[in-house]
Amino acid sequence: MINMFNLNLFKNIGFLLYLFVYLIIPYSAITQTLKVDFIRNLENSLNTRDLEFIKRNFRNEESQNMPKQFSNIINDFPNSKWKIKRLKSNIPNKDILRIKVSGKKIVNGEKFILESNFDYLFSILDGKIDEGIIKNLFTTIRNDNKKIDISFKIPDRVLTGSKYDIDIILNKPLEEVIIAGAIKPHQVNSFFEPEILLEPLASGGIFKITRAPSKPEIQIWSGIIVHPEGMITFTKSIDIVDEL
Repeated sequence: MINMFNLNLFKNIGFLLYLFVYLIIPYSAITQTLKVDFIRNLENSLNTRDLEFIKRNFRNEESQNMPKQFSNIINDFPNSKWKIKRLKSNIPNKDILRIKVSGKKIVNGEKFILESNFDYLFSILDGKIDEGIIKNLFTTIRNDNKKIDISFKIPDRVLTGSKYDIDIILNKPLEEVIIAGAIKPHQVNSFFEPEILLEPLASGGIFKITRAPSKPEIQIWSGIIVHPEGMITFTKSIDIVDEL
């Protein structure tokens, strides 16, 4: 039996898991130096909602797009907190920041918890950030107070054209209780309808074998688990590469 599950609740909060897909579009940027003070200032600007600071460090159209997208995140999770640290980069002319975003929101008496982690790669042109791209994105929004014992086994990188597994495992599946779920791929620039087709998860999770695209790109998977203890949505980016 297949049910059409209308995500009205997530529609009310903008279905925030998808907002983080916007960040994968190369509209993100930071600034010309990565001194400790700058990283601290960037982190403070995100946490204090200083959009002007962000605009000043973006190039051209990016200075308009990123603040707009950031405003959407603020509206959905006004108390979101950002933590940033610099990573060592082995890529010529690229810097890497590791970014963690967390937040919570009450909707219809339910508390939803946001957690998102990603690496941000970028270069610097004319003293401003250019060609920003997000890697290793993993975002969840859940209202189960982490009562659901769940494991996400989705690779960060796979070879072009190769087969790979996606496993979302309920470590303690409930007997005689139907748990529903779904997962779907999508493109970086796509938007999402407020409905998702759910299926019963009799096997205790979502287990999928898929094939990577034939050309290098970022592939994105999003899904949902509906459980008696609550609901979990997730988004994971996978880097499709020519060589590992």
